[in-house]
Amino acid sequence: MRIFHIQPGGVTESQELAALNTSGLPEQGFVWIACARREFEVTQTEIQATLQALCGTQLVDLHVSDLINNQLPSHYDYTSQYDVLVFRRLAAGNRPIDPEHPGEPLHQAPAHGGPPILRRIDTSPVGFAVFDRVLLTVHPADCSVRDAYAAKLLQAATSESRAAGARIATSPADLMLRIINQMVDGYLALRRELTQQLDHWQSELLSPRTRFKNWSSLLDARMALHQLDETCEEQRSSIQDWIEAVKTWPEPPTPAEARERELLQVRSRDVLEHIERVVHHVRRLEQSAETAVQMHFSVQGSRTNDIMRTLTVLTAIFLPLNLIAGIFGMNFEFIPLIHVHNGFWWAMGTMLLTATVLAVFFWRKRYLARAER
Repeated sequence: MRIFHIQPGGVTESQELAALNTSGLPEQGFVWIACARREFEVTQTEIQATLQALCGTQLVDLHVSDLINNQLPSHYDYTSQYDVLVFRRLAAGNRPIDPEHPGEPLHQAPAHGGPPILRRIDTSPVGFAVFDRVLLTVHPADCSVRDAYAAKLLQAATSESRAAGARIATSPADLMLRIINQMVDGYLALRRELTQQLDHWQSELLSPRTRFKNWSSLLDARMALHQLDETCEEQRSSIQDWIEAVKTWPEPPTPAEARERELLQVRSRDVLEHIERVVHHVRRLEQSAETAVQMHFSVQGSRTNDIMRTLTVLTAIFLPLNLIAGIFGMNFEFIPLIHVHNGFWWAMGTMLLTATVLAVFFWRKRYLARAER
């Protein structure tokens, strides 16, 4: 568990949850409590007591169940005193947890195979409970997003970063959107790798010199893209619900708070726009993969037609030759040219002339022309 006291003048970190009950909230700023899912499940009594001391309320039992649930889709819910947002990020969703060491996963390789890029299309929920001056986040055990943003937050709190213009989150809602935006950046980076992998498969599918064999991987990719599309749709719906809820908040009493509310709405729309970009790109990848498969079978059908046409033409050329050979192979005593000294050469010349005339005829009709690709 990591606890951050975020104030306009800086950021301090501690790991003692009990200290919050005695010290309370700082005069300015807010508190960010970040814990792993299994850790939250084990220490939820202490966390609920801390929330009661800091915010005067506790999490509803249904929301506690939502934060513990590892299979919950992205969604938004609220009460009169806090908001709950669940957002699925790229992570190993079903990695086992060691019950003796809450917050630490058992390290084992993923069970499914396929290309490495497909193994990354797995998600795990991150829960956010947003109070007025407290943000509680529940992460997977090995949440790199939490650690990366915590390091970024501590770096932004230094004097050099403040001098360079780095801004610290001004409210729990602002901090939540910044963390979600970093999660969405992971999807934006993933789409580039997915595009490269699918482009490679498309070139193999359409290449006339290679035989495509990765059908199982391509099927896994289509299923993974469909799953990613559903995940992003749930994310977009939850952020839209959050944006609509922000519009119903009471009007801020001061111009400074009104400015912060406006920036919060702008950041929310920016996160929504990033999610929509991922959704549109994933759908284009799905259509591209489907089109590549259809073009592959169209090319294979065209190649089969070319082969059958060539074999048909060769059969038509050799059919008269077989007829001539059959006639001269009959067991009759009197056959024209059978007793002529140069009859064999007359027959061979006739057969060669017939084959040449038919070959030229079929070539002029473009029956022997290869289809351009």
